[in-house]
Amino acid sequence: MTTFILFGTFFLFMALTVPIGIALGIAGLVTAMYSANISVTFLSQGLVTSTDNFALMAIPFFILAGEIMGKGGISNRLFDLANVFVGRYTGGFAMAAVITSMFFAAISGSGPATVAAVGGIMIPAMVAEGYDKKFATALIASAGSLGIILPPSIPMVLFGISANESIGDLFLGGILPGLLIGGLILLWAYIYSKKQGYAGTGESFSFKKLLQALNKAKWSLLVPIIILGGIYGGIFTPTEAAVIAVVYALFVSMFLHKSIKLKDLHAIFRNASLSSVAILIIIGTANAFGTILSMERIPQAFADGFLSVSENSVVVIIMIIIMLLIIGCFIDTAAAVIIFTPILYPVALEIGMNPIHFGIVMIVTLAIGFITPPLGVNLFVGSGLSGLSMPVLAKAAIPFFFVILFGLALIAVIPQLTLLFL
Repeated sequence: MTTFILFGTFFLFMALTVPIGIALGIAGLVTAMYSANISVTFLSQGLVTSTDNFALMAIPFFILAGEIMGKGGISNRLFDLANVFVGRYTGGFAMAAVITSMFFAAISGSGPATVAAVGGIMIPAMVAEGYDKKFATALIASAGSLGIILPPSIPMVLFGISANESIGDLFLGGILPGLLIGGLILLWAYIYSKKQGYAGTGESFSFKKLLQALNKAKWSLLVPIIILGGIYGGIFTPTEAAVIAVVYALFVSMFLHKSIKLKDLHAIFRNASLSSVAILIIIGTANAFGTILSMERIPQAFADGFLSVSENSVVVIIMIIIMLLIIGCFIDTAAAVIIFTPILYPVALEIGMNPIHFGIVMIVTLAIGFITPPLGVNLFVGSGLSGLSMPVLAKAAIPFFFVILFGLALIAVIPQLTLLFL
Protein backbone atom coordinates (compact mmCIF):
# COMPACT_ATOMS: atom_id res chain seq x y z
CA MET A 1 0.00 0.00 0.00
CA THR A 2 2.87 2.37 0.82
CA THR A 3 4.32 1.86 -2.67
CA PHE A 4 0.94 2.59 -4.26
CA ILE A 5 0.56 5.82 -2.27
CA LEU A 6 4.12 6.93 -3.11
CA PHE A 7 3.90 6.39 -6.87
CA GLY A 8 0.18 7.19 -7.08
CA THR A 9 0.64 10.60 -5.45
CA PHE A 10 3.70 11.34 -7.58
CA PHE A 11 2.02 10.54 -10.92
CA LEU A 12 -1.19 12.30 -9.87
CA PHE A 13 0.65 15.58 -9.28
CA MET A 14 2.70 15.07 -12.45
CA ALA A 15 -0.58 14.73 -14.37
CA LEU A 16 -1.70 18.01 -12.78
CA THR A 17 1.49 19.61 -14.26
CA VAL A 18 2.96 20.29 -10.82
CA PRO A 19 6.77 20.83 -11.19
CA ILE A 20 8.54 17.53 -10.77
CA GLY A 21 10.60 18.60 -7.74
CA ILE A 22 7.44 19.65 -5.90
CA ALA A 23 5.59 16.48 -6.98
CA LEU A 24 8.39 14.33 -5.58
CA GLY A 25 8.37 16.23 -2.28
CA ILE A 26 4.60 16.02 -1.85
CA ALA A 27 4.63 12.29 -2.69
CA GLY A 28 7.28 11.68 -0.03
CA LEU A 29 5.45 13.82 2.55
CA VAL A 30 2.06 12.14 1.97
CA THR A 31 3.66 8.69 2.19
CA ALA A 32 5.54 9.59 5.38
CA MET A 33 2.33 10.85 6.97
CA TYR A 34 0.56 7.59 6.04
CA SER A 35 3.31 5.22 7.19
CA ALA A 36 4.16 4.77 10.85
CA ASN A 37 7.66 3.60 9.88
CA ILE A 38 8.75 6.81 8.16
CA SER A 39 9.49 10.01 10.05
CA VAL A 40 8.65 13.35 8.44
CA THR A 41 11.57 14.88 10.36
CA PHE A 42 13.92 12.27 8.91
CA LEU A 43 12.76 13.15 5.39
CA SER A 44 13.16 16.89 5.95
CA GLN A 45 16.70 16.36 7.22
CA GLY A 46 17.47 14.25 4.16
CA LEU A 47 16.23 17.10 1.99
CA VAL A 48 19.12 19.23 3.24
CA THR A 49 21.86 16.63 3.72
CA SER A 50 21.36 15.19 0.21
CA THR A 51 22.52 18.47 -1.34
CA ASP A 52 25.45 18.82 1.08
CA ASN A 53 27.78 16.91 -1.20
CA PHE A 54 31.15 18.01 -2.60
CA ALA A 55 30.70 16.12 -5.89
CA LEU A 56 27.25 17.69 -6.32
CA MET A 57 28.80 21.16 -6.32
CA ALA A 58 30.05 20.41 -9.83
CA ILE A 59 26.53 20.79 -11.23
CA PRO A 60 25.90 24.53 -10.58
CA PHE A 61 29.44 25.35 -11.71
CA PHE A 62 29.12 23.37 -14.96
CA ILE A 63 25.76 25.07 -15.58
CA LEU A 64 27.34 28.49 -14.98
CA ALA A 65 30.30 27.67 -17.24
CA GLY A 66 27.91 26.58 -20.01
CA GLU A 67 25.85 29.77 -19.59
CA ILE A 68 28.96 31.95 -19.83
CA MET A 69 30.28 30.16 -22.90
CA GLY A 70 26.87 30.17 -24.54
CA LYS A 71 26.69 33.95 -24.21
CA GLY A 72 30.37 34.39 -25.04
CA GLY A 73 30.12 33.74 -28.77
CA ILE A 74 32.03 30.46 -28.55
CA SER A 75 29.59 28.61 -30.83
CA ASN A 76 30.36 31.04 -33.72
CA ARG A 77 34.04 30.26 -33.55
CA LEU A 78 33.47 26.52 -33.27
CA PHE A 79 31.18 26.57 -36.31
CA ASP A 80 33.72 28.47 -38.42
CA LEU A 81 36.31 25.81 -37.60
CA ALA A 82 33.95 22.90 -38.33
CA ASN A 83 32.89 24.55 -41.59
CA VAL A 84 36.51 24.62 -42.80
CA PHE A 85 36.63 20.82 -42.57
CA VAL A 86 33.21 19.81 -43.93
CA GLY A 87 31.57 22.93 -45.41
CA ARG A 88 32.62 22.13 -48.97
CA TYR A 89 30.92 18.72 -49.02
CA THR A 90 27.27 17.86 -49.70
CA GLY A 91 25.29 18.91 -46.63
CA GLY A 92 28.35 20.74 -45.34
CA PHE A 93 26.39 23.28 -43.29
CA ALA A 94 24.34 20.51 -41.66
CA MET A 95 27.44 18.48 -40.81
CA ALA A 96 29.23 21.58 -39.49
CA ALA A 97 26.21 22.23 -37.24
CA VAL A 98 26.45 18.70 -35.80
CA ILE A 99 30.21 19.00 -35.22
CA THR A 100 29.66 22.37 -33.53
CA SER A 101 27.04 20.75 -31.28
CA MET A 102 29.53 18.01 -30.38
CA PHE A 103 32.17 20.60 -29.50
CA PHE A 104 29.73 22.63 -27.42
CA ALA A 105 28.38 19.48 -25.73
CA ALA A 106 31.91 18.79 -24.52
CA ILE A 107 31.83 22.22 -22.89
CA SER A 108 28.34 22.71 -21.49
CA GLY A 109 27.22 19.30 -20.13
CA SER A 110 23.61 20.19 -20.97
CA GLY A 111 21.32 19.26 -23.87
CA PRO A 112 19.05 22.35 -23.90
CA ALA A 113 22.05 24.68 -23.44
CA THR A 114 23.69 23.11 -26.51
CA VAL A 115 20.54 23.56 -28.60
CA ALA A 116 20.10 27.17 -27.47
CA ALA A 117 23.73 28.16 -28.09
CA VAL A 118 24.16 26.41 -31.45
CA GLY A 119 20.60 26.64 -32.75
CA GLY A 120 20.32 30.37 -32.26
CA ILE A 121 23.06 30.80 -34.87
CA MET A 122 22.79 27.71 -37.03
CA ILE A 123 19.04 27.40 -37.69
CA PRO A 124 18.77 30.85 -39.39
CA ALA A 125 22.09 30.23 -41.20
CA MET A 126 20.96 26.83 -42.54
CA VAL A 127 17.59 28.25 -43.67
CA ALA A 128 19.43 31.07 -45.45
CA GLU A 129 21.49 28.41 -47.25
CA GLY A 130 18.31 26.73 -48.53
CA TYR A 131 17.86 24.02 -45.90
CA ASP A 132 14.35 23.10 -44.83
CA LYS A 133 13.62 24.74 -41.47
CA LYS A 134 12.03 21.57 -40.05
CA PHE A 135 15.12 19.50 -40.87
CA ALA A 136 17.52 22.18 -39.58
CA THR A 137 15.70 22.52 -36.25
CA ALA A 138 15.26 18.77 -35.73
CA LEU A 139 18.94 18.26 -36.54
CA ILE A 140 20.10 20.78 -33.93
CA ALA A 141 17.61 19.47 -31.33
CA SER A 142 18.83 15.90 -31.87
CA ALA A 143 22.52 16.81 -31.85
CA GLY A 144 21.86 18.72 -28.63
CA SER A 145 21.19 15.37 -26.94
CA LEU A 146 24.94 14.84 -27.07
CA GLY A 147 25.16 17.49 -24.34
CA ILE A 148 24.54 14.81 -21.69
CA ILE A 149 26.39 11.94 -23.43
CA LEU A 150 29.75 13.54 -24.10
CA PRO A 151 31.67 14.53 -20.95
CA PRO A 152 31.35 16.61 -18.87
CA SER A 153 27.73 15.57 -18.37
CA ILE A 154 25.47 16.70 -15.52
CA PRO A 155 23.44 13.42 -15.52
CA MET A 156 26.71 11.48 -15.27
CA VAL A 157 27.54 13.41 -12.10
CA LEU A 158 24.08 12.57 -10.74
CA PHE A 159 24.41 8.88 -11.65
CA GLY A 160 27.86 8.73 -10.07
CA ILE A 161 26.52 10.16 -6.82
CA SER A 162 23.36 8.00 -6.83
CA ALA A 163 25.22 4.75 -7.60
CA ASN A 164 28.43 5.64 -5.73
CA GLU A 165 30.46 5.16 -8.91
CA SER A 166 33.44 7.15 -10.20
CA ILE A 167 32.35 10.29 -12.06
CA GLY A 168 35.72 10.33 -13.83
CA ASP A 169 35.14 6.78 -15.12
CA LEU A 170 31.68 7.78 -16.33
CA PHE A 171 33.16 10.73 -18.20
CA LEU A 172 35.68 8.39 -19.84
CA GLY A 173 32.94 5.89 -20.63
CA GLY A 174 30.87 8.54 -22.43
CA ILE A 175 33.54 9.54 -24.96
CA LEU A 176 33.16 6.76 -27.54
CA PRO A 177 29.34 6.48 -27.21
CA GLY A 178 29.07 10.24 -27.73
CA LEU A 179 31.34 10.15 -30.77
CA LEU A 180 29.43 7.15 -32.16
CA ILE A 181 26.03 8.83 -31.90
CA GLY A 182 27.45 12.11 -33.21
CA GLY A 183 28.91 10.18 -36.16
CA LEU A 184 25.57 8.50 -36.88
CA ILE A 185 23.76 11.86 -36.84
CA LEU A 186 26.46 13.20 -39.19
CA LEU A 187 25.91 10.24 -41.52
CA TRP A 188 22.15 10.76 -41.62
CA ALA A 189 22.64 14.52 -42.19
CA TYR A 190 24.84 13.69 -45.21
CA ILE A 191 22.41 11.08 -46.60
CA TYR A 192 19.40 13.40 -46.21
CA SER A 193 21.29 16.39 -47.67
CA LYS A 194 22.40 14.34 -50.68
CA LYS A 195 18.82 13.21 -51.24
CA GLN A 196 17.52 16.79 -51.01
CA GLY A 197 20.36 18.27 -53.06
CA TYR A 198 21.83 20.47 -50.33
CA ALA A 199 25.20 21.34 -51.83
CA GLY A 200 28.29 22.45 -49.97
CA THR A 201 30.23 25.67 -50.44
CA GLY A 202 32.31 24.12 -53.22
CA GLU A 203 35.40 25.87 -51.90
CA SER A 204 38.65 23.92 -51.87
CA PHE A 205 40.41 23.18 -48.60
CA SER A 206 42.68 26.00 -47.50
CA PHE A 207 45.35 25.76 -44.80
CA LYS A 208 45.19 29.53 -44.47
CA LYS A 209 41.47 29.41 -43.58
CA LEU A 210 42.09 26.46 -41.26
CA LEU A 211 44.79 28.34 -39.37
CA GLN A 212 42.57 31.43 -39.16
CA ALA A 213 39.64 29.38 -37.80
CA LEU A 214 41.93 27.55 -35.36
CA ASN A 215 43.32 30.85 -34.14
CA LYS A 216 39.81 32.22 -33.53
CA ALA A 217 38.62 29.03 -31.79
CA LYS A 218 41.78 28.08 -29.89
CA TRP A 219 40.58 29.32 -26.50
CA SER A 220 37.25 27.51 -26.92
CA LEU A 221 38.95 24.26 -27.93
CA LEU A 222 41.07 24.31 -24.78
CA VAL A 223 38.03 24.04 -22.47
CA PRO A 224 37.40 20.27 -22.77
CA ILE A 225 41.15 19.63 -22.81
CA ILE A 226 41.61 21.52 -19.53
CA ILE A 227 38.57 19.91 -17.88
CA LEU A 228 39.11 16.30 -18.95
CA GLY A 229 42.91 16.44 -19.01
CA GLY A 230 42.96 17.82 -15.48
CA ILE A 231 40.56 15.16 -14.17
CA TYR A 232 42.30 12.19 -15.79
CA GLY A 233 45.73 13.59 -15.07
CA GLY A 234 44.86 13.58 -11.38
CA ILE A 235 45.36 17.33 -11.11
CA PHE A 236 41.85 18.08 -9.86
CA THR A 237 38.48 16.48 -9.15
CA PRO A 238 35.37 16.91 -11.37
CA THR A 239 34.05 19.55 -8.94
CA GLU A 240 37.31 21.50 -9.02
CA ALA A 241 37.31 21.12 -12.81
CA ALA A 242 33.86 22.76 -12.93
CA VAL A 243 35.13 25.73 -10.92
CA ILE A 244 38.17 26.07 -13.18
CA ALA A 245 35.84 25.94 -16.20
CA VAL A 246 33.88 28.91 -14.82
CA VAL A 247 37.01 30.98 -14.15
CA TYR A 248 38.46 30.11 -17.56
CA ALA A 249 35.17 30.86 -19.36
CA LEU A 250 34.89 34.24 -17.65
CA PHE A 251 38.49 35.14 -18.47
CA VAL A 252 38.20 34.12 -22.13
CA SER A 253 34.78 35.71 -22.71
CA MET A 254 35.52 38.99 -20.92
CA PHE A 255 39.21 39.64 -21.63
CA LEU A 256 40.18 37.66 -24.74
CA HIS A 257 37.01 37.47 -26.86
CA LYS A 258 35.58 40.59 -25.15
CA SER A 259 32.09 39.28 -25.98
CA ILE A 260 30.73 39.63 -22.43
CA LYS A 261 30.60 42.93 -20.56
CA LEU A 262 30.35 43.47 -16.82
CA LYS A 263 26.69 44.47 -17.22
CA ASP A 264 25.92 41.04 -18.80
CA LEU A 265 27.02 39.08 -15.74
CA HIS A 266 23.84 39.72 -13.75
CA ALA A 267 21.64 37.98 -16.35
CA ILE A 268 24.16 35.14 -16.77
CA PHE A 269 24.40 34.44 -13.03
CA ARG A 270 20.62 34.75 -12.64
CA ASN A 271 19.90 32.22 -15.40
CA ALA A 272 22.51 29.79 -14.09
CA SER A 273 21.16 30.16 -10.54
CA LEU A 274 17.59 29.44 -11.61
CA SER A 275 18.68 26.32 -13.50
CA SER A 276 20.84 25.15 -10.59
CA VAL A 277 18.15 25.71 -7.98
CA ALA A 278 15.61 23.73 -10.03
CA ILE A 279 17.99 20.77 -10.22
CA LEU A 280 18.97 20.98 -6.54
CA ILE A 281 15.31 21.00 -5.48
CA ILE A 282 14.76 17.88 -7.58
CA ILE A 283 17.84 16.26 -6.01
CA GLY A 284 16.65 17.04 -2.48
CA THR A 285 13.08 15.82 -2.94
CA ALA A 286 14.20 12.84 -5.02
CA ASN A 287 16.48 11.82 -2.16
CA ALA A 288 13.48 11.75 0.18
CA PHE A 289 11.61 9.75 -2.46
CA GLY A 290 14.56 7.37 -2.79
CA THR A 291 14.81 6.95 0.97
CA ILE A 292 11.25 5.66 1.06
CA LEU A 293 11.99 3.36 -1.88
CA SER A 294 14.91 1.85 0.03
CA MET A 295 12.98 1.49 3.29
CA GLU A 296 10.16 -0.29 1.47
CA ARG A 297 12.67 -2.49 -0.42
CA ILE A 298 11.17 -1.38 -3.73
CA PRO A 299 14.49 -1.63 -5.68
CA GLN A 300 14.81 -5.28 -4.70
CA ALA A 301 11.18 -5.88 -5.65
CA PHE A 302 11.86 -4.36 -9.09
CA ALA A 303 14.96 -6.52 -9.51
CA ASP A 304 13.00 -9.64 -8.60
CA GLY A 305 10.22 -8.59 -10.97
CA PHE A 306 12.57 -8.13 -13.92
CA LEU A 307 14.37 -11.40 -13.25
CA SER A 308 11.09 -13.27 -12.83
CA VAL A 309 10.29 -12.42 -16.47
CA SER A 310 13.68 -13.60 -17.73
CA GLU A 311 17.18 -14.16 -16.39
CA ASN A 312 18.64 -13.60 -19.86
CA SER A 313 20.75 -10.44 -19.60
CA VAL A 314 19.86 -9.26 -23.14
CA VAL A 315 16.12 -9.54 -22.44
CA VAL A 316 16.49 -7.68 -19.13
CA ILE A 317 18.53 -4.88 -20.77
CA ILE A 318 15.88 -4.52 -23.49
CA MET A 319 13.15 -4.26 -20.84
CA ILE A 320 15.15 -1.62 -18.96
CA ILE A 321 15.71 0.38 -22.15
CA ILE A 322 12.02 0.27 -23.08
CA MET A 323 11.10 1.38 -19.56
CA LEU A 324 13.58 4.28 -19.68
CA LEU A 325 12.43 5.36 -23.15
CA ILE A 326 8.90 5.70 -21.79
CA ILE A 327 10.11 7.46 -18.63
CA GLY A 328 12.16 9.90 -20.74
CA CYS A 329 8.98 11.05 -22.49
CA PHE A 330 7.49 12.29 -19.23
CA ILE A 331 10.23 12.93 -16.66
CA ASP A 332 13.19 15.32 -16.76
CA THR A 333 16.51 13.55 -17.28
CA ALA A 334 18.05 14.73 -14.00
CA ALA A 335 15.03 13.59 -12.01
CA ALA A 336 14.85 10.27 -13.89
CA VAL A 337 18.49 9.51 -13.09
CA ILE A 338 18.04 10.27 -9.39
CA ILE A 339 14.74 8.39 -9.04
CA PHE A 340 15.44 5.30 -11.12
CA THR A 341 19.15 4.67 -10.53
CA PRO A 342 18.47 3.14 -7.06
CA ILE A 343 15.73 0.99 -8.65
CA LEU A 344 17.51 -0.23 -11.79
CA TYR A 345 21.13 -0.28 -10.60
CA PRO A 346 20.61 -3.49 -8.52
CA VAL A 347 18.97 -5.12 -11.55
CA ALA A 348 22.03 -4.34 -13.68
CA LEU A 349 24.34 -5.80 -11.03
CA GLU A 350 22.16 -8.94 -10.76
CA ILE A 351 22.65 -9.70 -14.47
CA GLY A 352 26.39 -9.04 -14.26
CA MET A 353 26.39 -5.75 -16.15
CA ASN A 354 29.35 -3.43 -15.56
CA PRO A 355 28.02 -0.46 -13.54
CA ILE A 356 29.76 2.14 -15.73
CA HIS A 357 28.38 0.47 -18.86
CA PHE A 358 24.91 0.48 -17.31
CA GLY A 359 25.24 4.17 -16.37
CA ILE A 360 26.10 5.15 -19.94
CA VAL A 361 23.28 3.00 -21.39
CA MET A 362 20.86 4.64 -18.96
CA ILE A 363 21.99 8.18 -19.81
CA VAL A 364 21.98 7.60 -23.58
CA THR A 365 18.47 6.13 -23.34
CA LEU A 366 17.21 9.10 -21.34
CA ALA A 367 18.95 11.47 -23.79
CA ILE A 368 16.48 10.28 -26.43
CA GLY A 369 13.78 11.81 -24.22
CA PHE A 370 15.07 15.25 -25.25
CA ILE A 371 13.40 14.74 -28.65
CA THR A 372 10.34 12.70 -27.68
CA PRO A 373 7.08 14.44 -26.71
CA PRO A 374 5.36 15.36 -24.53
CA LEU A 375 8.42 16.49 -22.53
CA GLY A 376 11.00 16.78 -25.34
CA VAL A 377 12.93 19.70 -23.84
CA ASN A 378 15.21 20.12 -26.86
CA LEU A 379 12.17 20.25 -29.12
CA PHE A 380 10.70 23.04 -26.99
CA VAL A 381 13.96 25.01 -27.22
CA GLY A 382 14.10 24.39 -30.98
CA SER A 383 10.47 25.42 -31.33
CA GLY A 384 11.18 28.68 -29.56
CA LEU A 385 14.16 29.37 -31.83
CA SER A 386 12.49 28.46 -35.14
CA GLY A 387 8.83 29.30 -34.53
CA LEU A 388 7.76 25.80 -35.60
CA SER A 389 5.02 24.05 -33.61
CA MET A 390 5.85 21.08 -31.41
CA PRO A 391 3.85 18.53 -33.49
CA VAL A 392 5.61 19.61 -36.69
CA LEU A 393 9.02 19.48 -35.03
CA ALA A 394 8.33 16.13 -33.34
CA LYS A 395 7.48 14.61 -36.72
CA ALA A 396 10.68 16.01 -38.25
CA ALA A 397 12.71 14.46 -35.39
CA ILE A 398 11.44 10.89 -36.01
CA PRO A 399 14.38 9.85 -38.27
CA PHE A 400 16.83 11.15 -35.65
CA PHE A 401 15.01 9.15 -32.97
CA PHE A 402 15.76 5.94 -34.88
CA VAL A 403 19.35 7.01 -35.63
CA ILE A 404 20.10 7.55 -31.92
CA LEU A 405 18.18 4.39 -31.01
CA PHE A 406 20.43 2.40 -33.38
CA GLY A 407 23.48 3.92 -31.68
CA LEU A 408 22.03 3.00 -28.29
CA ALA A 409 21.59 -0.62 -29.43
CA LEU A 410 25.27 -0.79 -30.43
CA ILE A 411 26.35 0.74 -27.10
CA ALA A 412 24.17 -1.71 -25.15
CA VAL A 413 25.42 -4.88 -26.91
CA ILE A 414 29.09 -3.84 -27.26
CA PRO A 415 30.35 -2.97 -23.74
CA GLN A 416 33.82 -2.12 -25.05
CA LEU A 417 32.43 1.02 -26.64
CA THR A 418 32.01 2.24 -23.07
CA LEU A 419 34.80 0.43 -21.27
CA LEU A 420 37.69 0.75 -23.75
CA PHE A 421 39.39 3.66 -21.96
CA LEU A 422 38.80 2.35 -18.40
